[in-house]
Amino acid sequence: MFANIRGTRIFFDVDGMGVVMEGGGAVERMTAMLVHGGPGVDHVGMKFGHKGLEARMQLVFFDQRGNGRSDEGDPARYSLDETVEDMEALRRHLGLGPIVSIGVSYGGMVAMAHAARYPDSVSHLVLTCTASHKGLLTRAVEIVAQRGTQAQIAMLNELIKGSLDTQDKVVAYFRVTGPLYSRTFDEAAFSKNFGRSSFNVGISRRAFGPGGHMQTFDLRG
Repeated sequence: MFANIRGTRIFFDVDGMGVVMEGGGAVERMTAMLVHGGPGVDHVGMKFGHKGLEARMQLVFFDQRGNGRSDEGDPARYSLDETVEDMEALRRHLGLGPIVSIGVSYGGMVAMAHAARYPDSVSHLVLTCTASHKGLLTRAVEIVAQRGTQAQIAMLNELIKGSLDTQDKVVAYFRVTGPLYSRTFDEAAFSKNFGRSSFNVGISRRAFGPGGHMQTFDLRG
């Protein structure tokens, strides 16, 4: 499904019922908006990571501007600020009250910024594996230098330089660094599931490269 908002089309999908019959009457469930990571990926990984939650609440997944099934547009608008505004516009478009906001990795940064800018739009904020400022990149380099292999160190440097410029390089990055993202990294499962997702290398390079918003953002204020 698509929402025509802010001069573009944002793809969204819904899992779970908003109203259920319980105890002989209709009960409204909370609605959560799930914000995927990246920048550059789509919402598919969020579906795998939160499977089963639809039994408790209604879930709204969306592909951020230019990502996944959402329309591409002006690359200058592929930013954290624009995504925050898109998220709020989508919430209003769907007629939702205060949401449970669930953000993972980069999605957590978007969710934090959205909740700070629109506190009345959020009832609960759930953040996983995320950070509030650009210092995460310096810290990531330190951690990988301590715990990683030479190949993992090299791959992280490629990400931060914004030089992952092909789909094959992105797949290689996640295959090599996967054990740093998960305690139980399964390369076979990764290969199977990653192929179901899409990745926009242009968005990732612009965000992580010199002058990109991943190099400058700070939500602590």
